[in-house]
Amino acid sequence: MKPIVIGIAGGSASGKTLFARRLLDNLHAEAAAILELDGYYHDLAGLSFEERKEVNFDHPRALDIDLLVEHLETLLRQEPVETPIYDYVNHTRRPETSPVPSRPIVIVEGILVFHFERLRDLMDIRIFVETASDVRLLRRIRRDILKRGRALDDVLEQYETDVRPMHEAFVEPSKIHADLVIPRGGENHVAVDVLRSKIAQLALARGIGGEA
Repeated sequence: MKPIVIGIAGGSASGKTLFARRLLDNLHAEAAAILELDGYYHDLAGLSFEERKEVNFDHPRALDIDLLVEHLETLLRQEPVETPIYDYVNHTRRPETSPVPSRPIVIVEGILVFHFERLRDLMDIRIFVETASDVRLLRRIRRDILKRGRALDDVLEQYETDVRPMHEAFVEPSKIHADLVIPRGGENHVAVDVLRSKIAQLALARGIGGEA
């Protein structure tokens, strides 16, 4: 009865989250849980705000992988977890947490989830969402300005100095670990259907009922 773990990776603003949500929509409501890598940045409350702004959030060392692995292993033991909620404006963890129950299917989503071998080893299916760099940049500009209150110049500078170099150094090379490379993210309805069929096969083999 071990839960099925699906990893979804890809560049920043590639459509990973939308793909994960579309997949959840195609499963039974109580079948799946999701762990989002974006919640697992190290808490920088001990630094000044100016120091926090200098942190490269696209580098693997910005992430608390120990906690994420711990939470995933807990879910694999069919126990619930309390996941962190990150404040992207102030670069700190919020005091409240988000409860994630144990489910037959666990989705782990984020730009660097394939970079860490400890995470990869816990996954049954690994999906890489591939989207053109210009599309990803436009989406990131829109998101960071409208949802995270950032100025355009700051978004572009961060993309040039952090996002693009880290994508080339860590995210893109991790694609080699994917079982499937999917273009267009959540808009790729065929890929969602194919993945749902694979999940059903795995669930049947493990004796998991009500998976899709």
